[in-house]
Amino acid sequence: MSNLLRNLLVGAGVAAVGAIGTKTAVDYFKNRGEEEVVDESQGDAEPSSADEVAYATVEPSSVQDFLDGSFGDAGRYAPNRPPKIFDYQGQQYMVIWAFDNKQQKNQMMAFQYTDAGRKMVASVGYTGDKTDYNVNLAGTPFAVDVNGELLTSGQSEAAGANDVDFVLA
Repeated sequence: MSNLLRNLLVGAGVAAVGAIGTKTAVDYFKNRGEEEVVDESQGDAEPSSADEVAYATVEPSSVQDFLDGSFGDAGRYAPNRPPKIFDYQGQQYMVIWAFDNKQQKNQMMAFQYTDAGRKMVASVGYTGDKTDYNVNLAGTPFAVDVNGELLTSGQSEAAGANDVDFVLA
């Protein structure tokens, strides 16, 4: 895993690093489950092309302290899908899916890490009835997939969704 990715994990307080590896970005973003554990003795995993992503696999529960600390409301968000923590084309991101116990809806939150610090680049709340979003992915290669519609920027509401994905635009 790249040192930048390792620093992101340490800075976010996500200590439980599981699998590390690289794979094509297309395959990585299609996968909604836990990434396969690769040989952890391989040391740093560096992408061998611009089409690859370096990633870290962590237990969903390991982002609980990050969520509690970031939003100041312990237990409000409960992770409900494996997070995606990755380095793509020299940029580091963390995407977390959680249930918002206060608003009673699912939430997908995406953070981009830069030298200036962490910024939230997407926040999508969704239930079967309604989806609300605030997405700022312009200038990145990413979009949020809500019912097949790719959102790269804007703040609005859409039809309900059972799941949303963070994908290549």
